[in-house]
Amino acid sequence: MAEERSGTHPADPAGGNASRPWQTLSSGFEQARAREDSLDGLVEWPAQRTLLGDVAGLAVLDAGCGNGTKIAQLAVEGAGPSVGVDISGNFIEAPPGVELIEGDLSDLGAVPGLNGRRFDRILFLQSFGYAADGVKALQTAREMLTEDGFILLTRTQPIRYAIERSEQNGTSLGEEYFATESFAYRHRNWDDQVTLTKRPYTMSDLLNTFSAAGLWIEIAVEPQMPDEAAGRYPHKQAVMNKYLGILMFKLRPIPAR
Repeated sequence: MAEERSGTHPADPAGGNASRPWQTLSSGFEQARAREDSLDGLVEWPAQRTLLGDVAGLAVLDAGCGNGTKIAQLAVEGAGPSVGVDISGNFIEAPPGVELIEGDLSDLGAVPGLNGRRFDRILFLQSFGYAADGVKALQTAREMLTEDGFILLTRTQPIRYAIERSEQNGTSLGEEYFATESFAYRHRNWDDQVTLTKRPYTMSDLLNTFSAAGLWIEIAVEPQMPDEAAGRYPHKQAVMNKYLGILMFKLRPIPAR
């Protein structure tokens, strides 16, 4: 992926990580997520589940579903005919009512079987950063929503990467937070042999991406670890204290004027 070298942030810095390395990383991610001290299990999924609310009878699309575990759980909890899409193709056995499709979330409209379908809930759970063009990906998802549908999108707090880079490069937090060039990143908890190319983004970049895609934020959440879990896993609470965790957004289409 070409780096952006202009003096300002690119038009869509909130998306754009290369997706192909995910095919290698996916198994390591699922193994990490299954651990009892996983922040996904302790913090992220409970908060995501709360924001989704009652899914009984609703059609759900999980864009970047990993192995399909979360969309499968929603089906067990009563969701209607639903779909998980992931470029890795490393899926669990799909339960009744769930279809798992190998495809790229960057262009959901081109994924086989999705043309003309509508969904009550569309999820981008830590997957949005892999979209080649975040605005386009969200515009396509918006068009696939039912009348009362919404998008649930989660994204790593951008300060997290700025802190890591400032420590690595001996620079200031501000320099790294407002940096514009892509950077290489290895996730030591998943597979430290795989290098991801990430495009830095600020909070304003992320909010502007939603606006450009024709979406407004109904609610934003920054979930914290419950006290009981923090007591059991102080090393994970230390991570949250330093890197601030994750951002979650419930997004709906901007009404036509």
